[in-house]
Amino acid sequence: MTSSQDHTPRSLTLAVPKGRVLSVLRGHLERLGFGPDAFDGSNRRLRFHAAGPLKLNLLLLKPDDVPTYVAYGAAELGVVGRDVLLERNYDLYTPVDLGIGRCTLAVAGLPQDKARYRAAEPLRVATKFPEITRRFFAESGRRVDTVFVQGSVELAPLTGLAHVIVDLVESGNTLRDNGLEVFEKIEDISSVVAVNPAAYKLRLEELTSVLEILKTPT
Repeated sequence: MTSSQDHTPRSLTLAVPKGRVLSVLRGHLERLGFGPDAFDGSNRRLRFHAAGPLKLNLLLLKPDDVPTYVAYGAAELGVVGRDVLLERNYDLYTPVDLGIGRCTLAVAGLPQDKARYRAAEPLRVATKFPEITRRFFAESGRRVDTVFVQGSVELAPLTGLAHVIVDLVESGNTLRDNGLEVFEKIEDISSVVAVNPAAYKLRLEELTSVLEILKTPT
């Protein structure tokens, strides 16, 4: 008599942000068994299945949604910017730093406002990262009022919306073009592989096979 219980291993699910990171990861994802349809920009599908020995699904998400899917177990692992991970403050493992999109999260403002930056209380900060900003300044005992902005954050000090900004800085050209400079670095940022803690404990062997491919240069 055969058991009715199915012992077939469940597929792992990998969440990846659509856009530039997906393009950079194409070689890795092809080695994991995903075909060209996963990288076709005209394709509206958001879920794909790997061909080959690995039982693996791929979800294409907005960058800010990746850690949510991983934290709640809808995906066992995902590729996410460290900035998004810090802002959401989810308790996820990050065993692999992919080195994609290296930049710095920093405080910046007008050079003539540097003294005000040290003295203003409360300091008004324009940013897309209010939680990171509050935690950073709380460590030095400073009160801040955050103004949430999605884009063109460099305009905030120029228009009086805020004393300073907290934003991602890559080359620094956008800051310089708008007369701003970095006052203080908060964190080095790059894309990492985030893993659900429960999955890491229960399915480590399967996850290791995927992590090894993701961290190996193509």
